Amino acid sequence: MNGSQIIVEALRRHGVDYLFGYPGGACMPIFDALVDAPEIKIVLVRHEQGGTHMADGYARATGKPGVVLVTSGPGATNTVTGLLTAQMDSVPMVVLTGQTITPNLGKDAFQEADVFGVTMPVVKHSYLVREVNDLPRVMNEAFHLATSGRPGPVLVDLPKDVVSAECEADFTDEFHLPGYAPPARGLTEDLEKAAELISSSKKPLLYVGAGAVIAQASRQVIGLAEKLQAPVTTTLLGKGAFPETHPLSVGMLGMHGTAYANKTVVDCDLIMAIGARWDDRITGKVSEFCPDATKIHIDVDPAEFGKIIDPDVSIAGDAKLVLEDLIPLVSKLDSQPWLKQIEKWKKKYPLKFPKRGGLRAQQVLKELDRLTDSKAIISTDVGQHQMWTAQFCKTNEERKWLSSGGAGTMGYGLPSAIGAQLGCPDELVVAVVGDGGFQMTMPELATAAIHKLPIKILIINNRYLGMVRQWQQLFFDNRESGVDMMGNPDFVKIGEAYGIKGFHLRRTGDITKVLQKALDYNEGPCIIEAEVVKSDNVFPMIPAGAAVAEMIIDEPPSDKKLEKPVGST
Repeated sequence: MNGSQIIVEALRRHGVDYLFGYPGGACMPIFDALVDAPEIKIVLVRHEQGGTHMADGYARATGKPGVVLVTSGPGATNTVTGLLTAQMDSVPMVVLTGQTITPNLGKDAFQEADVFGVTMPVVKHSYLVREVNDLPRVMNEAFHLATSGRPGPVLVDLPKDVVSAECEADFTDEFHLPGYAPPARGLTEDLEKAAELISSSKKPLLYVGAGAVIAQASRQVIGLAEKLQAPVTTTLLGKGAFPETHPLSVGMLGMHGTAYANKTVVDCDLIMAIGARWDDRITGKVSEFCPDATKIHIDVDPAEFGKIIDPDVSIAGDAKLVLEDLIPLVSKLDSQPWLKQIEKWKKKYPLKFPKRGGLRAQQVLKELDRLTDSKAIISTDVGQHQMWTAQFCKTNEERKWLSSGGAGTMGYGLPSAIGAQLGCPDELVVAVVGDGGFQMTMPELATAAIHKLPIKILIINNRYLGMVRQWQQLFFDNRESGVDMMGNPDFVKIGEAYGIKGFHLRRTGDITKVLQKALDYNEGPCIIEAEVVKSDNVFPMIPAGAAVAEMIIDEPPSDKKLEKPVGST
């Protein structure tokens, strides 16, 4: 076999069923080899960034690695945003990029780019393959690295002469990766120390992140919470690791988390992070984050220990396996007074929104959650709609919440929904997007239409870059700059141009009727353009760089000036 056929055989061996790609000269031999592998379906994307987000959504929804194939130069550099998104959120992905022939490397050949160098900061690992006989080993390593330990994207740069040459090396399941040995089970002494600390807690809190979703540790998280009678809060990407309708759930914490989750964080005497990394959206001002609480950190990546918070005990290991070993070591805590206090906070500080003054995104999303019984796979873009969706659409199962967390990538919502629907054809998939982010990857409507994917695309159209406008209003004396989305098209007509059915939603009284029509339509994708009020703000809110205790629960008086935030939006 030549190098291209070796690559295709490797894809077969790793169970790849979809390949998200865009062809070009440097990767043409691989596309040619795929003609003889009809079981690997090529999804022709409209932009390489869209392809990486489709692979990302496929991976998050299925747990299997997403695979991308693009050409050299700009084809490869167009994947950088998707690689960053996957790297920040620990998503397994293998990206194959074409490259100029090896004699031309470093000589500014046509469509040459130092893809290895360009992508080094945004991948888990990368390869530039110079010898065709290395391909069986490299492809095997790439899938292993992408999916093991803390998952992430792996890039394989493939010169055209290498993938065209004859390969004499055999496939093998053996490889040697010195120094790479992700932990599995926690050390006994660490588990025992954690159990001892837990036993003395009166006000415990389990803080659960995406690592628990990746490890498929939901059953163990529920088991630990119920045994301890401890409340549970999740990060944005941890949604689904613990059912948000469970009595012990306090919902999402952090910058736009529930008020009662953040009050629980402030008052707890022990906080245990399970597959979460104490990022700035959670901690706010680090020096004032739970200063008197005992801190336990469980993570598969030891590099996270002490990076932001110094825990009292760190347990390196797979979240599912660590919890399996920890649960027998702990007993029910005397937490009833604590749980009663949290119930009071839930009643005093519920999520709310104005009921008058026009169509509200929050009400649309709350009704979407009711009509889908909190069972849909939901993907989002980034911005106000993302936070409202996280607040009002409950997630009760793993792998049903897809959103760009660490990178905050606008344009993620539509293509990730396409990848999720391909990977989970029997599931209801809804993309909730903003009018700004949607237009960044809007051409992927063609991909959705061609494949007749029954995704529901809910566009929260406030004709603003809403989150930036909110910050300008609250912290910059309402001096709006570069946020008015003047020139937005009629999104329903745009959909019709692609042969996609569309619905306008303009009145509160039509919410249930329009959403139900869209949910009942399954002949292909459909668009629901919800034309919501322009100037709603997302609350609760912790200003960047402020302490969690400085949370703003509701709209401040118009004459009250807030300090400019230290961090970014």
